Amino acid sequence: MLAKRLIIFIITTLVGYSASAQLIFTPERFDFGTLEEMGGKRSCTFRATNQGKKPVVLVDIVTTCGCTVPTFSRKPILPNQSTEIIVTYDPQGRPGSFDRKLHIYGPNHERLGVISITGNVTPRPRTIEERYPIEVGEGVRLNHTHCAFTYIYVGRSIASALSIINTSDKPRTIHLEATQASGLLDLEYPTTLQPGEQAAINFRYDLLTKQPRYGTINDVLAVEIDGKRSEKVLLAHGIAIDPPRKATKGSAPKIEVSEIILKFGAVKHAKSPHTRSLTIHNAGSSELILQAAECKAPFTCEFPVGARLAPGESLTGHVTLTPRAEEYGFVTGQLLLVTNDPEHPARRIRINGTIED
Repeated sequence: MLAKRLIIFIITTLVGYSASAQLIFTPERFDFGTLEEMGGKRSCTFRATNQGKKPVVLVDIVTTCGCTVPTFSRKPILPNQSTEIIVTYDPQGRPGSFDRKLHIYGPNHERLGVISITGNVTPRPRTIEERYPIEVGEGVRLNHTHCAFTYIYVGRSIASALSIINTSDKPRTIHLEATQASGLLDLEYPTTLQPGEQAAINFRYDLLTKQPRYGTINDVLAVEIDGKRSEKVLLAHGIAIDPPRKATKGSAPKIEVSEIILKFGAVKHAKSPHTRSLTIHNAGSSELILQAAECKAPFTCEFPVGARLAPGESLTGHVTLTPRAEEYGFVTGQLLLVTNDPEHPARRIRINGTIED
């Protein structure tokens, strides 16, 4: 029985080797050129030729996207014979360039080859509602309500913009009022929009090095159209850190924390505030500066912001949970630590606990 299995294994291996070596695809790559997004599906034909001495069977053709569909026969391809592989691509909903690979397999998942299709899809014209999906009132629409800056670098300017349009047949007045202000946002926007007029709402942060600000920066703006306040608000936020710099290998500070998840466990609702400690360690070779430490309700934190740690030094801070002020159940949050560590300037530590009776 063992000898029989060994013979079968050897034959399968030899057939697999010869099949993968003898199958030739023409072409190996097909370029559709430029396609219209709504122009319908397009197909191309590949020819698989068996130049070996044994039959070859195509069992499966695997693609990475449902937009690409192969059609082929599973009949054995005899020596010196060929078969067609028809590949159909659907460009709808897929504007831009594409490069799709199709992996061809035989029996026992033997890889026989790879073919590919490429091209570029010209996007269809978008409606105003698609380009400006958010209505803020009186026919005025926005493309987005959120400007996420990720990092905002101290000593540098950074800008972004939202697009706004008046789709009504009357002029509309625009007013933005800060309901939460960082004091660092420069804002430019049109106070009036004529019918059909498109414009930009420009956001810019410029953090001066003379009075640096580190940590989370948030701005929330209420939107008023013709004096009527919209339900929609505009948000701008980011985390202020030092600009990126190249440090000589082994000469930068490096933050390490004693916990990556700070767990309070089960805390009684009637209990007084419960505190956990967290230690920060400088594992680098130059001074580490703690520039900001933040967490949101139901958690508060106390850390010596501005502390400078020499290489090898540590400091300890505290995070507090006040259970009386919260509902029963699982609570989560995060602690944000901002330092001059060039690799991890904003370090987040998850916090959780359960408030019970």
